[in-house]
Amino acid sequence: MKFEQYPIFEGIKKSISKLGFKKPTDIQYKSIPAILRGEDVLAIAQTGTGKTAAFVIPILHLLQERKIKGRTDGVKCLVLAPTHELALQTEGVFNELGKYTRINTFCIHGGVEQEPQIQRLNEGVDVLIATPGRMFDLVSQGALILRRVEILVLDEADHMLDLGFIKDIRDLMRHLPLKRQTLFFSATINEKIKSLANSLVSNPIRIQISPKNPVAKNIQHSVAFVEMDDKRFFLESIIRSNENKKILVFVRTKVRAERVKKALERVGLLSETIHSSRTHTERELVMENFRNSELKILVATDITARGIDIPAVELVVNYDMPETAENYVHRVGRTGRGAEKGQAISFCSSEEKEVLNEVENNLGKPILKIEISKKDYEFVIDLSEEKLHDWKALLLEEEKRIQKISKKKKKKF
Repeated sequence: MKFEQYPIFEGIKKSISKLGFKKPTDIQYKSIPAILRGEDVLAIAQTGTGKTAAFVIPILHLLQERKIKGRTDGVKCLVLAPTHELALQTEGVFNELGKYTRINTFCIHGGVEQEPQIQRLNEGVDVLIATPGRMFDLVSQGALILRRVEILVLDEADHMLDLGFIKDIRDLMRHLPLKRQTLFFSATINEKIKSLANSLVSNPIRIQISPKNPVAKNIQHSVAFVEMDDKRFFLESIIRSNENKKILVFVRTKVRAERVKKALERVGLLSETIHSSRTHTERELVMENFRNSELKILVATDITARGIDIPAVELVVNYDMPETAENYVHRVGRTGRGAEKGQAISFCSSEEKEVLNEVENNLGKPILKIEISKKDYEFVIDLSEEKLHDWKALLLEEEKRIQKISKKKKKKF
């Protein structure tokens, strides 16, 4: 079935056509009809399968129809997203697909001034995309009224629970009408998600795409056993072997991210970092530069892995193994999106082998092991520009020491 055959508003079809989409993906094919019927939906699908459009298209149609019929003002759809980046990306999808509709979409998030956001809300918004923290700030101030919300979307719901938003989500229900449509979209599901979904929705339609394949088939996975202190040398080697490719490097903490950036700087490789300690403006600039390929190497914490659509990422490097097998799915999902091929390389130290086992169990198959002989291992380290720099520094220091000794001898005579 093609998009042009769907019973949706012609303006939405026009936007879909201009974006070059003809047929829905599996998650879109199964979700759109259910949402159009007003059903509650719990949808699970791997990253890069078009989950965002799967709820944006039917929501735009439903709200457009209701707006034509002269429904009252106020926020009609609330989309909750765990991070600034995902919220802004979702706003972009609504704006692209809703270009020829009368639907007003707006995104609120922390890290920026509240007043312009409040002013925009007062002007009238149909679809509000929000991160939980800023949304609750405005609700508590009375600047945001949610009693007219007809559709609630929890995007990357499992990540919101991982970030500790479960209490906030339950508190949110006090501000929403009991009669509403609720949609859950995520790449993974666990008992917490099931429990939350059952408490918030009414007989949801459950849609699960490729449950046996949590990651896209067009991603090539491999792992190299590299000790923690040596990882920077192997990262340098991979980057130099993949010149001009867009590379996304994942680490566990923001401190590690900054250390990796400095290590790359020492060998003349330009990179940038993105993590929770960077300001909203910094994060936006970094993401924009990475999207348009002005920046080729981005070092990120797991906060970036969730749902962010970055075009043409050819290689994902797990510099640190992720804390959970689910996080591996989100990390590698940044490459191999749609019909593109992708590559994911992981560095696994001795203390991280247990996590590797969990990842392989989740994937349902072993990851290709890159065999590195002791000689090759030492060669990669010796070949590093950092080691070369260290040798030059030592030679220079030795020359200075010899000159100093020579001057002392001359003074004696």
